[in-house]
Amino acid sequence: MVSIFNISVRGHSVLTECATHFVVAFYRCNMFMYEPPTKLRLTSVEEFQEAFQLFDSRGDGKIHVAQIGDALRALGQNPTESDVKKCTLHLKQDERISFEVFLPIYQAISKARSGDTANDFIEGLRHFDKDGNGFISSAELRHLLSTLGEKLSDDEVEQLLQGQEDSQGNINYENFVHLIMQG
Repeated sequence: MVSIFNISVRGHSVLTECATHFVVAFYRCNMFMYEPPTKLRLTSVEEFQEAFQLFDSRGDGKIHVAQIGDALRALGQNPTESDVKKCTLHLKQDERISFEVFLPIYQAISKARSGDTANDFIEGLRHFDKDGNGFISSAELRHLLSTLGEKLSDDEVEQLLQGQEDSQGNINYENFVHLIMQG
């Protein structure tokens, strides 16, 4: 099998096993489309591996499937739980995976980054702006965040909305979206 990765460490390919996992991950994530092979800088791979090892509680070079989302987030990705589940359907939930299995999942999530813009989110929230004044009630936004899509816990909603309400209990949703998208 020919590796689709062009990365070598100390003279040999570290990711030959990844080719199969890469295809499976892309298929499972519903992102299977032709793109040229991805070249990651060697320093990036080494940094990724260091971060991956932080989740290796046994020291065997593997992490639990349940930790994949956290490891992806530690590497700067922001997948939803649904995205992670799609990319790990081919794995058993009690399984531990190596870095070579993890890296193609990282690449699949990385390539699937949301193309949504702030304007897309603002337009979505505009439907809840009954008065057309750029504000929605914080109660309504709390409800949306905790019941639709990737549901947030009450604590997560509180953290997200902290300091966003005006004196009437409303939130300027344009400012809110821009603040959230800045990270």
